[in-house]
Amino acid sequence: MGEMRATRRPASKGTRSTAKKPVLLSGGNPQIAKADGDNPVQTYIAAMPGWKRDVGRRLDALIVRTVSGVRKAVKWNSPFYGIEGQGWFVSFHTFTNYVKVTFFRGTSLRPVPGGGKAKEARWIDIHEDDFDETQMATWIRQAAALPGWGKSSKASGLELKERKEGTS
Repeated sequence: MGEMRATRRPASKGTRSTAKKPVLLSGGNPQIAKADGDNPVQTYIAAMPGWKRDVGRRLDALIVRTVSGVRKAVKWNSPFYGIEGQGWFVSFHTFTNYVKVTFFRGTSLRPVPGGGKAKEARWIDIHEDDFDETQMATWIRQAAALPGWGKSSKASGLELKERKEGTS
């Protein structure tokens, strides 16, 4: 009879995938699975290449500082920010030479951000050395006060259970 030897089993796929860096799509945009919350947004920002990572961190911090109770999610490989019950008001996306910040009701902002020809949305492209935080904070404040686009978040399972049981 042959001798039995202990062999090492490879790490499970679940373990490997959590340590795996996100794939960078065209223009260096991180591919992040659609999900609600801060974690997927921070994963996206951490995967942004080069100087764009700093822009992502600054945008995220500015939005959190400016808008109390902001909701976060990653959709279509982009961080989204919104107000529960009002919808999403801003998103950003990584491109080769800039970070595009989109205000979904941008035509209502003053001054109107210069980019875009969409019905209501307007955007601004932030390059390596041209992030005007003062103007961005003004737009974020205005955008958060407007009705947003889509739904900013769904109730969690616990919230739904509490509503069903009448405990909230």
